[in-house]
Amino acid sequence: MPEQAEVQFGREICGELAAAESREWLVTNGIGGYASGTVAGSQTRRYHGLLVAALQPPLGRTQLVSAIDEIVHYDGADFSLSTHRWASGAVDPQGFLLLEDFHLEGTTPVWTYALADALLEKRIWMRQGENTTYIHYTLVRGSSALEMELKALVNYRDFHSLTHAGDWRMNIRPLEGGVKVLAFDGATPFYLKSSAATCEPRHEWYLGCFLGEETARGLSDRDDRLFAALFRARLEIGSSVVFVATTEENVLLDKETVRAERANYEVKLFQDWQAKNAALREQAPSWLWQLILAADQFIVKRSLPEEPDGRSIIAGYHWFGDWGRDTMISLPGLTLATGRAGVARQILLAFLLYVDGGMLPNNFPDARSKPEYNTVDAALWYCESIRQYFEATQDAVTLQKLFPVLAIMIDAHIAGTRYNIHVDPADGLLYAGAPGVQLTWMDAKIGDWVVTPRAGKPVEINALWINALETMAGFARLLLKPGEAYEKLAAKAKKSFQRFWNADGNCCFDVIDSPGIGNDAALRPNQIFAVSLPVSPLTPEQQKAVVDVCARQLLTSHGLRSLAPGEPGYTGHYGGSPRDRDAAYHQGTVWGWLLGPFALAHYRVYQDREAALRFLEPLGRQIYSSGLGTLSEIFDGHAPFTPRGCISQAWTVAEVLRAWKKIADGKKPGIG
Repeated sequence: MPEQAEVQFGREICGELAAAESREWLVTNGIGGYASGTVAGSQTRRYHGLLVAALQPPLGRTQLVSAIDEIVHYDGADFSLSTHRWASGAVDPQGFLLLEDFHLEGTTPVWTYALADALLEKRIWMRQGENTTYIHYTLVRGSSALEMELKALVNYRDFHSLTHAGDWRMNIRPLEGGVKVLAFDGATPFYLKSSAATCEPRHEWYLGCFLGEETARGLSDRDDRLFAALFRARLEIGSSVVFVATTEENVLLDKETVRAERANYEVKLFQDWQAKNAALREQAPSWLWQLILAADQFIVKRSLPEEPDGRSIIAGYHWFGDWGRDTMISLPGLTLATGRAGVARQILLAFLLYVDGGMLPNNFPDARSKPEYNTVDAALWYCESIRQYFEATQDAVTLQKLFPVLAIMIDAHIAGTRYNIHVDPADGLLYAGAPGVQLTWMDAKIGDWVVTPRAGKPVEINALWINALETMAGFARLLLKPGEAYEKLAAKAKKSFQRFWNADGNCCFDVIDSPGIGNDAALRPNQIFAVSLPVSPLTPEQQKAVVDVCARQLLTSHGLRSLAPGEPGYTGHYGGSPRDRDAAYHQGTVWGWLLGPFALAHYRVYQDREAALRFLEPLGRQIYSSGLGTLSEIFDGHAPFTPRGCISQAWTVAEVLRAWKKIADGKKPGIG
């Protein structure tokens, strides 16, 4: 584990409000809950908060504790450490001006405030497996003791929503070491505690807190918060105090134990990686260590009656849940590339229980409603994840459990399932499409308008289909089961895949046999999977042409554009209202996760290890901006490719980790 912080800023960032607010920190608890905010200490999103608890793990995320307002009395002066923006336009207080340093200690954000000759450190982390956040203060230096007042600002709202207080009164009851908060009858109670501070219950609403990022997203931007309790503590030089926000009635308050517990957990993550990648340790770039920790933040527990140790993957923070497609794309990078094959197995077995009609669910809604199965590729990515799992582990016992369901999934696609998903008997290729439904990963929809419908035979779907058939044929041989049908259909589909070749563009059509269109020649990045997946149905010359056209027209420092500049509908900026953003989502916006497949495809074609690794470097260094220590979902299509969307996206982190490991290992790419 690195001895020094990789992500660290001084006053050059901390003292500039815009720069400090554009950098966001995130800590998680392994069950879907999190805490998040900005380096400045201000909250710019409805999703920020000190305790966003997963009340129905890994979903049901609810903001319970918004912020802590800290006031320090030291040497006759008062210092306000918090930063708030208000609907009036005021910024008050301006605690960011007191910040001398910010850094990540693992995933733990650490602020150092300079208060005259005193230095006060603040850390925030969550306990694994609990909706519990610890805020830890230490007086590192000073000429005398200081007094602290901590004002706990609470809420009780779905994390997508905002609060307008009105006459809302919460029940705030004193108890030993703090208070118990009951927002309303039937609500989940939560607790504010400290073992080394006195506490007074309060009930005062702070009205009109301003959330600037919500304004930029074209959404409501005002929130109200309740000042629920005032804690007072005295800190001697070298001493510390911890404040705890939790849904656990009997929470652990021993600050040294819980801090060591967090540190040891993260050390174990590095040890898992090193156990599988000892030969790569010396050549690993510094940002890779931070991404190993970031990978863990997406892995959450999803207990099921049949699989109590089930796991899943949160697609992105702050607002995504666990999605079938995103989970299966992300699984190899987040688990196998980090030496955590056991977690991969838990996820694969957990999702096995949700197969229906040969399909995996696209997403699990927050409410207790049925999963939605509107995706054509989740099942295909599931098969690819299983292939990579077996390649890494040779776990034949688990493969025996998975193979029968995989066979059912393949049969369902051949016979036909939801949304007209079926194999065309004429060419063996997979067709998908129904009016008003978006089935591929380019899934933006505005009302009844599917922005990129891609009905017909999409190029990446059929590359995945061919790989799934080849995988099944290989599994059948291994398990001594009949596999000739898979081999025959794979051969037919590979031969037919030449129909995707657009000789005029010297690249692949994005979709063929599209109703009312025929063959769609729009230059999109989806064809890169016909080169990056193990079995390529393209000739070596065609593979090179695909890589070259993607490099010239789609490649950016942070990923591939979803549509080439110059194509009808290209949009180089992602922003504005929800409609504006959805319309731009797959029309030129850069997607970070696609950089992994591109680097692998480039390596396959050119066999230049150093060149392929260099493609990943600029995106890896994005750990210093937007989501600190992690990687964003998307970026503008125009330079400077500003980060947008989720500050922390599973498949972006996963594909950078997976591609880096495969290329650094120097493994010869697949031959098809």
